[in-house]
Amino acid sequence: MANSYYDPADLRKFGNITEWSEELGEKFFDYYGKVFEEGALSAREKSLIALAVAHVVKCPYCIDAYTKDGLQRGITKEEMMEAVHAGAAIESGATLVHGVQMMNKYNKLSM
Repeated sequence: MANSYYDPADLRKFGNITEWSEELGEKFFDYYGKVFEEGALSAREKSLIALAVAHVVKCPYCIDAYTKDGLQRGITKEEMMEAVHAGAAIESGATLVHGVQMMNKYNKLSM
């Protein structure tokens, strides 16, 4: 992707965040690694969740990483897209439910 704000090569530099804050960086990576270990959810399921969340938070690095991870774990393109839609539905619903707050405020102010 030429002339993009996000350089895909920067994803490989993620580990460098420990250079400016070693203790916190190492704690983050320990936590991150632990989260993605097999547990009640499989690593495959966690990868699919991570892909959906990556889209919701709009992280191009995460989208690249978890698309690749998902492919390596045998996640199909249909499963990936369904996960993206699930994330989008939650994000849309969260936005729209705040419309109730706006309606309440409008009703209160227009009395």
